[in-house]
Amino acid sequence: MAVGKVEYIVGEMGEKKAVILPIEEYERLLEDLRDLKIIAERKEEPEISFVELKKRLKKDGLLD
Repeated sequence: MAVGKVEYIVGEMGEKKAVILPIEEYERLLEDLRDLKIIAERKEEPEISFVELKKRLKKDGLLD
């Protein structure tokens, strides 16, 4: 992942307190967090084969 221009807000002693980054990068990070949350929530679900997945998608009309 390429990081765009990042700026820091620093305290009186020069310590980094906050970061400013391009909105596109912020939104991309939020999307990654959402994806990771979904993965964590579905961790305990049983696995299905690719063949079974295709069958289900065809049955639901989501795949030709």
